[in-house]
Amino acid sequence: MPSRRAGPAARRRRVVALLLLSAGLAWSAGAWADLARIRESGRLKVAVYKAFAPFSDVVDGKPTGVDVAIAEALSRQLNLSLTLLPFDADENMADDLRNMVWRGHYLGYGPADVMLHVPVDRAFMRENDKATIFAPYYREQFVLVHDTARLPQIRDLADLAGLPVGAEAGSAGANALLAGAGGTLRDKVRIYPSPRDTLRALFAGEIAAAMVTRSQYESALKADGRTASQYAAAEVSSPLLPPRGWAVGMAVKADNAELADAVQRAVDTLRGNGELQKIFTAAGLTPVAP
Repeated sequence: MPSRRAGPAARRRRVVALLLLSAGLAWSAGAWADLARIRESGRLKVAVYKAFAPFSDVVDGKPTGVDVAIAEALSRQLNLSLTLLPFDADENMADDLRNMVWRGHYLGYGPADVMLHVPVDRAFMRENDKATIFAPYYREQFVLVHDTARLPQIRDLADLAGLPVGAEAGSAGANALLAGAGGTLRDKVRIYPSPRDTLRALFAGEIAAAMVTRSQYESALKADGRTASQYAAAEVSSPLLPPRGWAVGMAVKADNAELADAVQRAVDTLRGNGELQKIFTAAGLTPVAP
């Protein structure tokens, strides 16, 4: 008996199935090819922010900081040499992901294989689905650092009434102070060019408190050779600040699944053998779990 020819609907289903199979094979091959290309090159390209102490900076012509040390440790775990790609922050983090992870900058640099210091946040991840954001390695948050001789205890921002306080220009910490206690602190808020300048003013007694991140405060203590005995870091609530801070992790291009898996395994190893903690403590930072 002669075989019947497939009808139009059956042929369409067959074509769709073949297209889906081809797309799946192409994606898998592309993801594998990217990791294979990196291994063949022998180098891991890691993007880090410029002038972003204590995480990435240049001191005496040499890259330094927590993220630089993590990039070095990752490359060792993957048996690759490291190529750092320091870059200037763009208007927002989505622009940074575009420039350094999935497309490259219009000036001709990037993308990297991996970008460090990316917020691990579900809403942000949904909005930026061309990158895979993963492997959180730190939790950052704003704290109000105060001179305990002038201000023994802080329960909320209203306790700052009448006292000079400071923060970096344009930071979330500055916005929180300016809006704090119904705006009654505004006249006493001093704005500085950088977190380091803000903390220098605190250490010099020019202000009674500074709103900075925990990492900025702890690294300034180490850099100045100070102890925390005269100062305390208080967690204060503000609608303009994340209540528990934010987790910091890494990003790769969305279709580089095998690279993400390899980097995640490397991070797990660094956490398990204590090397990740040593990197933070060497920089004077508390290794806050994400």
